[in-house]
Amino acid sequence: MKLIRIQIFFFFFIVATCGFSQINPVIDAFPKGTILHGNIRYNNDTIPKHLLDIYLPANVKGKMPLVIFIHGGGWLSNDKYADMGYMKKTVAEIVSGGFALASIDYRFSTQAVFPAQMLDCNRAVSFLYDNADKYGFDRNRFAVMGFSAGGHLASMVGLSKNNDVAAFFMPETSKSFSFKAVVDFYGPAELILFPGSDDAKSPEGLLIGAAPLSRPDLAKAASPVTYVDKNDPPFLIIHGEKDQLVSTKHSELLSSWLRVSGVENELIIIKDAPHFGEMFDSDEVRNKVMTFLRKQLN
Repeated sequence: MKLIRIQIFFFFFIVATCGFSQINPVIDAFPKGTILHGNIRYNNDTIPKHLLDIYLPANVKGKMPLVIFIHGGGWLSNDKYADMGYMKKTVAEIVSGGFALASIDYRFSTQAVFPAQMLDCNRAVSFLYDNADKYGFDRNRFAVMGFSAGGHLASMVGLSKNNDVAAFFMPETSKSFSFKAVVDFYGPAELILFPGSDDAKSPEGLLIGAAPLSRPDLAKAASPVTYVDKNDPPFLIIHGEKDQLVSTKHSELLSSWLRVSGVENELIIIKDAPHFGEMFDSDEVRNKVMTFLRKQLN
């Protein structure tokens, strides 16, 4: 009987241990020897979405440029591993090319409405900047890359930084960081452009807590094009020709605003591509991304 109790104890101990130790599901996409710092709390609290992962290339000498990933999911789903699953070659080349990569989580719109997502993203970037020496980042070579809703947030973070919007920063958050480049994969640029902008329960409605058409003030505050000015960092914008969720008009509008404001940018429309998927990890797209990052960060 005693032996049975011991066996039961060890069984539950193993189950409990497995439950508390999260296995990184995308680490195999990275080059062998990649150094992982996983599930770092970037706001010194216990909120599950205030976590980030850092991937460092092996045997790199000197300070590394940093690419910050922001995942998609309509602002209400997915996590810091999302999008890497179909962008495996790209994330592998980023790290093998001597760049550090950090992927961040943020609160969903169903947990907290905008600008909570901006508070989280800026806090995560601030943490990475403040701990640059610890992880080997070059503070002067940060880029941000996002996908879909993450593309929206990457654009928001990159464009609004020089506007110094107090509502986008948690108290006592460092604002010393800046970005050398933004890579926006099919991110929304203007919330009013969505067909569901009259619906408070649409993803964009849930984001701001109201139908964008009924609260154009909130929609404007949460739209990247609002913050475009001549001092913004260079942009690479990539969108699928057959995107059924985020119209190419979003990326076309953002590119046009950047152009008329004198900001370096390139818009690439991928023929026959949907909203997301492996077509964005093709050799052609990956080469564009890497060329852009090397130009801006090296």
